[in-house]
Amino acid sequence: MSAQTMNPHQHTQLQDKVRPAKGSPRHRPTLATLTLSRISVELRSYRRQPDTVFFTFLFPVMMLCIFATAFSNLSFGPDDLGLTAAGYYLPAMLASGVLLSGFQNLGSDLAVERYDGTRRRLALTPLPVAAYLLGKLGLVLITALVQAVLLIAVARFAFDVPLPDSWSAWTTLIWVFLLGLGTSVVLGFLVSYLPRSAKSATAVILPPVLILQFVSGVYLQFSQLPEWLQNVASVFPLKWIAQGFRAALLPDQFAVLERGEAWHLGLVATVLAVWFVSGLVVTLLTFRWVPGDRR
Repeated sequence: MSAQTMNPHQHTQLQDKVRPAKGSPRHRPTLATLTLSRISVELRSYRRQPDTVFFTFLFPVMMLCIFATAFSNLSFGPDDLGLTAAGYYLPAMLASGVLLSGFQNLGSDLAVERYDGTRRRLALTPLPVAAYLLGKLGLVLITALVQAVLLIAVARFAFDVPLPDSWSAWTTLIWVFLLGLGTSVVLGFLVSYLPRSAKSATAVILPPVLILQFVSGVYLQFSQLPEWLQNVASVFPLKWIAQGFRAALLPDQFAVLERGEAWHLGLVATVLAVWFVSGLVVTLLTFRWVPGDRR
């Protein structure tokens, strides 16, 4: 039967069978589907940037190897525990990796996309803001997790660093990693507003990263810093991330080198949680697809 011989009712029924129903899931992807698709896009873009992969992914591994080799004839810790340089610097490099992945890499990436037209183009698509933000979070989570596993594997198999033998230590390692990474991510969103152009992103974000690493117990022993500098560093989350990793990976005797001669894990969790929640609230309130956009 041709379309010309159909009555209007039959023609309408045929159209309804051929045309998907309005609001069909096939035409309205879920947030989870859009997020996974966005994570895939972010990962492909990340792999195409070898300089970013080196400085934010392989840099902590390279530094661990340098410290482990340069100070291989030294032992670290109180009472001559015999801890090697690789074992001592492993927590510090894990903290550095969390900062580089969430703060430096994400902050620079967001600043560039803010000014090079990427976000302006995305604003014209149906992509929701939540999927974009979760896509960035997924990228950072995956790369930071792979980096942490690689750091631990290199320390264990290349430098014979003993790993924790208790569930409590591994539990501490996991929650410090997740909470520290979440804090670094929201700070990465916030610091992305500081550069005034795409070209200045690295120049603006890199100095705070370097300074924080030197004053937060990553490259230098925190207890050997002047007290006023310890007070300044204690305001920022990297000091607490590094302290949490030390609590998980170093012998308990090392706690005497911390302020108050204890790990203070409750305080670590509190400070990181305050930074994370505060940063998340500000991020959600201030994010815009385009600079100056009121949406």
